[in-house]
Amino acid sequence: MCLIVFAWKLVPGIPLLAAGNRDEFYERPTTPAGWWSDQAHIYAGRDLRGGGTWMGVTREGRFAAITNIREPSDRRSDAPSRGELVAGYLAGIASPMQFVEDLAPRAKQYNGFNLLVGNREELVWYSNGSPDDARNGKPLAPGVYGLSNGSLDTPWPKVVRTKAQFSSLLCQGAPEDAYFEMLSDTARAPDCRLPDTGIGQEWERILSAVCIESPEYGTRSSTVVRLPGNGTPILQERVLR
Repeated sequence: MCLIVFAWKLVPGIPLLAAGNRDEFYERPTTPAGWWSDQAHIYAGRDLRGGGTWMGVTREGRFAAITNIREPSDRRSDAPSRGELVAGYLAGIASPMQFVEDLAPRAKQYNGFNLLVGNREELVWYSNGSPDDARNGKPLAPGVYGLSNGSLDTPWPKVVRTKAQFSSLLCQGAPEDAYFEMLSDTARAPDCRLPDTGIGQEWERILSAVCIESPEYGTRSSTVVRLPGNGTPILQERVLR
């Protein structure tokens, strides 16, 4: 994922409601969301190159998602796929905090990431490129959060805009279609509001949109997840490319 907004323990009967976009090179092979044949309790899309996923749920009520941290100067081509972290949590039985504690000693093997792992009772943010509290795993308090390719709630234009729209939709009790419409916003931020993450101004412009469009790279799919207090989680995906 490259943009996730989510409400944790704010909606009655739904501990987690999340909406996000996956941005990737169009040539990277992917399967759409579904039940995995080799891990039948996991429902997620799948990266056919790395074998992992970017966001998924399980029948038992586990949830995980990941975003890359934009660090072009520190990126290593030989690092393992970050999507395996999402798949690893979904496939296992460790609690969210236990999972990130076990991950910590080897987290620097991966390029920069933000990881969300949770269940109906607990949601933890973990990062290998953020302040010490996130490197130890940070249980989240009830609230609305936004996560892109910086730290949690970094006020990039698309994070600020999408959090505000998401909060409004929550207050309205909006249907899923409204969240997908929110995720389809292709407007780019004005140059005066662009962050400087080391990729050059033209790419900063392209990546400032909620829904990214460019010849070779962009938003591949949009996903809305509802994790109810009881019953099987619902993950809805719309594949764009």
